[in-house]
Amino acid sequence: MPDTRPADHRYLQVARTLRKEIVDGVYPVGSQLPTEHELSQRFSVSRYTVREALRRLRDDNLVSSRPRTGTLVVPRASADSYVQDVVSINDLLAFATGARFAIESVKMVTIDAELAERTGLARGEEWLSVQGFRQTDGAEIPLCRTEYYINRAFAAVGRLLQRHTGPIFPLIEDLFGLSIVEVDQEIAAVSIGPELATALKVEAGTPALEIHRRYTTSDGEVAQVTINTHPGSRFRHAMTMRRVRG
Repeated sequence: MPDTRPADHRYLQVARTLRKEIVDGVYPVGSQLPTEHELSQRFSVSRYTVREALRRLRDDNLVSSRPRTGTLVVPRASADSYVQDVVSINDLLAFATGARFAIESVKMVTIDAELAERTGLARGEEWLSVQGFRQTDGAEIPLCRTEYYINRAFAAVGRLLQRHTGPIFPLIEDLFGLSIVEVDQEIAAVSIGPELATALKVEAGTPALEIHRRYTTSDGEVAQVTINTHPGSRFRHAMTMRRVRG
């Protein structure tokens, strides 16, 4: 088992280890995880703890479980562009795992006036900044520029990012034993500047969509803020609305 904080729940430790093994290909898509009994013996935990760990992986849309067929690793959606039809945090997780996050930098930053305006964070506070690009496997051009600003209270998650390519908030949940219960999202039309245009392989001035998300814990604390900048041709937002009959 990897090093964990003493306060971590055992099922979170098991889930974190299995999640890493799935991401690393120990259990590839379509393969079956060991049985509850085998996992219970491996981790020296109860079968109830194993079931809770598997429930977390199902919630993260990494596996599916059916009677008499066991627990299977399921494929992650991929596409040449982001197609978003999310209506829940679990859906957002599945959406985010569809593209690899290539990290360029991880460092503590002090929120200045410009960052305060862009992120809505308080000027003068210190947050962990994680910068990079999202890209589908095999694609030659990035889908978007991604900026993470992680609450200093959770900055220890930075040490887990060296080989991490997926969304970060599940790592925060597992490392600190908390839950993200609300994600506020805003979408704004922007124009891509020269430096970012070069990185995204588009012309300067190209129209883009800037997706701002603020992740809040059950304690009402902002865990992270993300900004994703998508060239207009590489993002499509889809939503289905139904009439509620009273």
